[in-house]
Amino acid sequence: MNTEMFQTPMEVAVYQLHNFNISFFSSLLGGDVVSVKLDNSASGASVVALDNKIEQAMDLVKNHLMYAVREEVEILKEQIRELVEKNSQLERENTLLKTLASPEQLEKFQSRLSPEEPAPETSQSPEAPDGSAV
Repeated sequence: MNTEMFQTPMEVAVYQLHNFNISFFSSLLGGDVVSVKLDNSASGASVVALDNKIEQAMDLVKNHLMYAVREEVEILKEQIRELVEKNSQLERENTLLKTLASPEQLEKFQSRLSPEEPAPETSQSPEAPDGSAV
């Protein structure tokens, strides 16, 4: 399997689950080649042994997946923390810039907003054409 094409352990685990077969489970259990007889002559002990090996392999795959998922969750939690911090910083910066901007600058900025974005309402009263308040 060429693992260079996968970015995360989760992707490797998903690939392995999609492409698993008896030889994959066999390699996980120490390289023994597992052969299944399709006739009814198999003894109960060999069926139980095969079931045990399959169960061990499934547990191993489950553990591997759980580890990969936990690792991915930790990475995502860290990214969320960084994004929340960056968002807070940008909100503080935006608030500061709004307080430092003159009303003319704010009006000019609001006129540049795209039509989809509603401009924030100002507390100024509308003026009549002669300059007096309405």
